[in-house]
Amino acid sequence: MTEPLPRPSLPTRLRNNFLTGLVICAPIAITIWLTWTFIHWADSWVKPYIPARYNPESYLQFAIPGFGLLIALVLITLIGFLGKNLIGRSIVEFGDGLFNRTPLVRTVHKSLKQIFETVLKDKGTSFNKAAMIEYPSAGLWSIVFVATDARGEIATKFRSMGKDMVACFLPPTPFPTAGWLVYIPREKIVPLDMSAEDAAKLVISVGLVTPPEGASLPAVKPESKAKSKDRKKS
Repeated sequence: MTEPLPRPSLPTRLRNNFLTGLVICAPIAITIWLTWTFIHWADSWVKPYIPARYNPESYLQFAIPGFGLLIALVLITLIGFLGKNLIGRSIVEFGDGLFNRTPLVRTVHKSLKQIFETVLKDKGTSFNKAAMIEYPSAGLWSIVFVATDARGEIATKFRSMGKDMVACFLPPTPFPTAGWLVYIPREKIVPLDMSAEDAAKLVISVGLVTPPEGASLPAVKPESKAKSKDRKKS
């Protein structure tokens, strides 16, 4: 008959209860704070440009959080709708022409426009797939996000060397926004079944938050198995 486990002391139970409460409350509090901060940031940008007659806060005795954000969403959607017709496209092209003829500004404008077009228009293929590569050395695996195939001059250079390369983003832990752009041979990329969101959670949590069950891990290559068998025999 096994002896019952000793009951934890009062300080230990208080510590465990505190950690459990922290795990429950911290994500909720941080989410609310980030959401509230973003709403106030958007309001601070938009509200000063709303005429007083159209601002309900001019008639009410209290502020309406999120009203500026709502106006911004409506205006962006309206501009997108107008930009699809002939007159809207002409205005957009005229504005792009002004930016492209302005020194310094044209470099920033072109770069930002290419980034947004790549991320939003090609959202079905860009940064939507998680994969693994052997990095920083053989036998050590890192998570990457597949961006797109190599393009332009870089693709031409790789093709002249007989290589099929893919652009990937290698995120560091625990801040995945600051990472490295790496070009990897297609055959050395091991796709993952987990979503990009689950892969991001895995990176941010330093491996503590694992993806749901059923997500496949990278399979070992046949040649790697053969090498391991040869090493055991030797």
